[in-house]
Amino acid sequence: MKLRLIIALGVISGFLASCGYDNFDEPGSKLEGKLVYKGEAINVSYNDVTFQLWEPGWQKKGEINVSVNQDGTYGAMLFDANYKLVIPKNQGPFMSLTNAETKSDTILVNLKGGKVMDIEVMPYYMIRTPQFTTAGREVTGTFKVEKIITDANAKNVERVNLYVNKTQFVDFRSNVASAQLDGASVTAGNTITLKTTVPTITPTQNYVFARIGLKIAGVEDMIFSPVVKVNL
Repeated sequence: MKLRLIIALGVISGFLASCGYDNFDEPGSKLEGKLVYKGEAINVSYNDVTFQLWEPGWQKKGEINVSVNQDGTYGAMLFDANYKLVIPKNQGPFMSLTNAETKSDTILVNLKGGKVMDIEVMPYYMIRTPQFTTAGREVTGTFKVEKIITDANAKNVERVNLYVNKTQFVDFRSNVASAQLDGASVTAGNTITLKTTVPTITPTQNYVFARIGLKIAGVEDMIFSPVVKVNL
């Protein structure tokens, strides 16, 4: 009898303890914004570009990884605290800038009750004046390339692509049609034209989504134009 009572009390204690763990407060403050160059959003491929938030003062330090959406926006629910924001090396089609406060590429973030903060970066290239037209099921994209970094850190264009998809997620992984031009044929400032034919889509739809991507030599992540809905 005593043994059964001890076991029962142990089970109840364990249940109460687990309930206590489950009652921790959830993060209630949102840090949000976008990656920008002079206020203009940096468009990337979905879930490929991330940055890290570090909270100083904990014995066991661990980074919080925040993913950037394809339109350059981001958002993370966090606890109120002082964080250090770091973009890891080789992340994104851009270079980090030196922060005036820290004299490094680390940004200090004081989060209390929510904060909107854009993160300024320096892209290697920007895609300018993208336009999309259709003739039947053929999609034509025209655009220009602007070279932003021209000093010793400059890099060449590896290729440019026109991507078309049936959903709003459009990149080198998610597309139903694409076209490519090698970087050797790309001249900054000149108008570039790419064309691709959209195959039959099931179920049938009379529109697609398109955008231009630019791959930089030696850089994993591409930079893109905004996604545009195109009627067929």
